[in-house]
Amino acid sequence: MLQAADQILVSDLTSAPSLKQRRALAKIITLLESTRLDHRKRADDVLNTLLPKTGNSFRLGISGVPGVGKSTLIEALGLYLIEKGHRVAVLAIDPSSSLSGGSILGDKTRMERLSVLEDAFIRPSPSSGTLGGVAEKTRETMLVAEAAGFDVIIVETVGVGQSEIAVAGMTDMFLLMQLPNAGDDLQAIKKGVMEIADLIAINKVDIDPDAAMRAQLFITSSLRLLGFQGNPDHASHQQEFWHPTVITLSALEGKGVPELWDKVTHFEKLQKANGKFESRRKQQAGAWMWDRIDAGLKNAFRNNAQVQELLPILIAQVNQGTMAASVAARRLLESMGHEFF
Repeated sequence: MLQAADQILVSDLTSAPSLKQRRALAKIITLLESTRLDHRKRADDVLNTLLPKTGNSFRLGISGVPGVGKSTLIEALGLYLIEKGHRVAVLAIDPSSSLSGGSILGDKTRMERLSVLEDAFIRPSPSSGTLGGVAEKTRETMLVAEAAGFDVIIVETVGVGQSEIAVAGMTDMFLLMQLPNAGDDLQAIKKGVMEIADLIAINKVDIDPDAAMRAQLFITSSLRLLGFQGNPDHASHQQEFWHPTVITLSALEGKGVPELWDKVTHFEKLQKANGKFESRRKQQAGAWMWDRIDAGLKNAFRNNAQVQELLPILIAQVNQGTMAASVAARRLLESMGHEFF
């Protein structure tokens, strides 16, 4: 049952766009990201209350190497969408330091024009060691933004390499940004991030149009090869299925942004018509549940009394070289009363 203070937050969040709504949105997200047990229980109640008002947005995930222009494109796209009457929420994931644990959280400073608009909401969050280029509470945050009436949710990953694919498992469309002169043509046919991209945008075409065109042709042919070895829908020629597309644009100059959104809307139309839009969201909801189970089991393991008692002893033996790390791990797991292989 919702506490009185949380009832006010929910009421403010679902009201008309205003400063009060933005304040409620920020407070609820902070509640979701809290590690306190009492906050977690409150956040669960708030989330379940908001659930009927969610699911009415288009979720776009954007990834790419640092310097490819993700923030520049998001601002250009956000400004374009707001002009078209949309409300845009940007969830920007900032890498956390492996040493201090801190994050700069400076994405708002790179989206100066977008961040001041009433119909835009930008929320930087630290990755906090979560793998896959997203934050632990990104999925919950998307739902809260949807309940607040934002109809386009953009998730920007930390974008550090081929493994940053978790965002594809929580969004309706995965956009991968590439540079015209990436240097290694082999990157275009590597497994991983490339083969799950729904749309690939080669940015900074204004710098070298010829290189951008060559990259577009090479990646397009590579996607056909990956399609035959991966998703059968991508390899087919049936028009009712979406086929990964490669476009060129200049986010800095705003060139190609309307064409990009045309591709997105065409993708959404196809996916809803062939039933894959809804099935993708259902699969993501199930995967989200298992992710939270994995995280909960890991937390329960770390806080288990038997584990805490045995841990320093086994760590010392591993450090001394008298016990293999795999054996120590199995002993710790078995201390909880279960057999593991």
